[in-house]
Amino acid sequence: MELTTSNPAQPHGMTWLRDDRYSWFLAGMMWVLIVLMIVPEGFDYQRLATASAPSSGGPISRMLWLLLLALGIMMVSWRAGLAWLLARVLNPFFLLFVALAIVSVAWSIDPALSIRRLIRLGTIVLACVAFVLMSWHARRYQNVVRPILTIVLLGSIIFGLVFPALAIHQQTTPELIGAWHGLANHKNGLGALACISLIFWFHAWLTREVRFLPALTGGAVAVTCLVLSRSSTSLAATLFVMAVLLVLLRSPQGLRPYMPYLVSMLVALLLIYTLAILNLIPGLGTLMAPVTALTGKDTSLTGRTEIWTILSEHISYRPFLGSGYAAYWTAGPVPGADSYAFVWRMGSFYPGSAHNGYLEIVNDLGWIGLLCLIAYIVVHIRQSLQLLEIDRHQGALFLALFFQQAITNLSETHWFSVQSVDFVIMALATTALARSLLEHRLRLVFGQPQPSTIGTSHGMALPLARESFDRTPDGGA
Repeated sequence: MELTTSNPAQPHGMTWLRDDRYSWFLAGMMWVLIVLMIVPEGFDYQRLATASAPSSGGPISRMLWLLLLALGIMMVSWRAGLAWLLARVLNPFFLLFVALAIVSVAWSIDPALSIRRLIRLGTIVLACVAFVLMSWHARRYQNVVRPILTIVLLGSIIFGLVFPALAIHQQTTPELIGAWHGLANHKNGLGALACISLIFWFHAWLTREVRFLPALTGGAVAVTCLVLSRSSTSLAATLFVMAVLLVLLRSPQGLRPYMPYLVSMLVALLLIYTLAILNLIPGLGTLMAPVTALTGKDTSLTGRTEIWTILSEHISYRPFLGSGYAAYWTAGPVPGADSYAFVWRMGSFYPGSAHNGYLEIVNDLGWIGLLCLIAYIVVHIRQSLQLLEIDRHQGALFLALFFQQAITNLSETHWFSVQSVDFVIMALATTALARSLLEHRLRLVFGQPQPSTIGTSHGMALPLARESFDRTPDGGA
């Protein structure tokens, strides 16, 4: 969208014109970013099965990341006025986390590694912001993300049938025997992708965005990958979130005023479960019997207690500010690195992550980082509930994605991790949520946008747009 001064009937003579240019280009940019986050470096699945991850990307990967960074900077600069308005609605703790990660280079135990990960973090954030600044409409987010996830899952099935030795784990540990990872690098990654994709298709069917047959087909692909991955956490998250979507979208009209209380209660229960598995509050483990029965795991989530114990000991040395953003886990077991403690304490085992997104945040950015994450969650829930009153379908989707992330981060590391495609999907959800709220607020001021007949247009009339934006009632966003 853009604003011009051609219509005196609008506030200050402003006219709001649709700007649908570069829709496919921006969608392609997000597709490239998502695929880069899913597939191993150079599509080398043979190396994935026999060696640790490369310490740096190859020339093609670096070129694509630099291109995404340059495009993100260019588009945000071009739409600087709208980007400024978006920043004022965007979850402030999302931006604060990025700022905290940047500052953490000052105390990082591996500044060079932190800087490399920060470049990727900045690229992801800029690409997500750029995506929501142009060619925007209410269903734009899922219309772009849902197809690429389905394509990756379908490709994973074909890949497993044609090259089973590369697409199926060959390790002999019980939890990995016969488990598929497909085009992802681990079975849990494939399970998370299948879970998110199934949420998108189930939501699309409930809201009648797609017909039954396409929804059934896409859902069947997702269910197939979910079963093949043998990820019990993703399965439990899928069942839970689908139940939440049913309640949010198909509950009787009389129950809808109580939805904010239901959502708040579910968030509180997830927080209690998080505290229990991290042993932050003694005695909570006895409350977890129903949940562990559902997931088929104990409160350590399949023996992760020892990992968390070693990591908690490391955290005790830097409890408030952490070790620096993404500075702890090197590309492999490097002698002399702090994370090498796992090799000699767990019999040459190197987990590569905390296997808990909440604990990983504490390790990287200390308790300050965890407080920032909790505040981000609170604001995300509040904004999603606001949108639920304006656009029930979209508000329900953003709530569903939060619950999926909140659950999977109990056993995997996704929160603000530039190694996980889940972070890209959630970062895009955060910016899309802000754009949806901003869109509603601007419509209160300028009304419905008019079709544009101008082939070339440039930005917004910033001073007038900001002035009108400031006078909009708070309830508008």
